[in-house]
Amino acid sequence: QVQLVESGGGLVQPGGSLRLSCVGSGRIISFTAMGWYRQAPGKERELVAVIRGGGDTVYGDSVKGRFTISRDKAYRRVFLEMNSLKSEDTAVYYCNARAGAEYWGQGTQVTVSS
Repeated sequence: QVQLVESGGGLVQPGGSLRLSCVGSGRIISFTAMGWYRQAPGKERELVAVIRGGGDTVYGDSVKGRFTISRDKAYRRVFLEMNSLKSEDTAVYYCNARAGAEYWGQGTQVTVSS
């Protein structure tokens, strides 16, 4: 049984920052890729950022230059540093991890509003 648990969401004003964390537990020793996706009301889930085994990263176009993804050495935790947040960043953010199969967290709400 593999579980992903996110934390760090909340309410922030436009221009502010938040840091999301996700920790994986269970039978997987380390993941081959970890990342973040988000889903806003009425919209499809979209890629935010992914970090792969070699350390290379991929970002969604809308967050490039503002968000930074990182991971721990054991490759069981992934972090998302979000800066210069905009109202359009408001969404539920989901942690995603792959180790053969694909796993999802329950999601954490990020609301950007004044």
